[in-house]
Amino acid sequence: MRHKSILIYSIILCLLLTGCGTAFSSPYTLHNDISVFNVGVTEETASTFPSFAEDLCVVSNNIATDMVDLGTTEAGSLFDINNSETLYAKNPNTQVHPASLTKVMTALVALKYASPNLTLTASENVQITEPGAQLLGLKPGDMMTLDQALHILLIYSANDVAVLIAEGIGGNIDAFCDLMNEEALSIGATNSHFMNPHGLTEDGHYVTAYDMYLIFSEALQYSLFNEIISTPVYETVYYASDGTQREVSVESTVLYLKGTVNGPGPVTVIGGKTGTTAAAGHCLILYSRDSSGNPFISVIMNAESSDALYEQMNKLLEYESDNSG
Repeated sequence: MRHKSILIYSIILCLLLTGCGTAFSSPYTLHNDISVFNVGVTEETASTFPSFAEDLCVVSNNIATDMVDLGTTEAGSLFDINNSETLYAKNPNTQVHPASLTKVMTALVALKYASPNLTLTASENVQITEPGAQLLGLKPGDMMTLDQALHILLIYSANDVAVLIAEGIGGNIDAFCDLMNEEALSIGATNSHFMNPHGLTEDGHYVTAYDMYLIFSEALQYSLFNEIISTPVYETVYYASDGTQREVSVESTVLYLKGTVNGPGPVTVIGGKTGTTAAAGHCLILYSRDSSGNPFISVIMNAESSDALYEQMNKLLEYESDNSG
């Protein structure tokens, strides 16, 4: 009787929350291989779950095509947004290092919890000393608005600016990471976990290619995010602790926006975010449109080089073009 009651309750809940009449039978697991199947499921209500992903692309296994070969790249996927269809997937639910793709989640949390006009003040923690880390060069006491910080975060991928944002909104890094992980759970990205706001390699910090699609898709709901990721060059002035002005000009790390790499002719790259560390390899997530204006999201994780990254991303974009219309 208990299981029967749970089943009836789950169906009623689905009808109330989604307007749908579909419930799927599923054995309970705490960490399902498919992120969206974890959402709203507990040990007490484990016999069914609502169609959480009704309007999302879903993928549980590899989806191959003769037109795309990502070689040694660890993971990658192509998502048709209008049709809620995954066109290609390689290891979409494998947990990998995200590098600076982390900053998409940082931006999403910032946009959700704070105003772009918020003034941020740098603490001593912005002085990151890890070799090779991308930095703006912030000093303690430097000040800028969240709007300025988000532009520099997403366009230039500055790790010290990620710390500035996290502390300015969360009060400290740990509290902000709690918000990141809560947001991941709320949007179904349950196979990911964040330990910092910038993506420098740390134990327990990981994502999946599919979860990056969920995170990026949610961030695209914010007009400011759309504007920033499509901006090739950004110039602004912020204030040092002594009140003097500091001019800064940054250029996008996405080579499509810089014009040094061209995508397939029929496809328009709107914008995206890169990420690179020794552990994560070369990563890229893109928002693009085909010749008919239909939107797609494509992601590649852990390519062995920058050349391989863009060569393989172009294969995904070519496949997008072939599936347009």
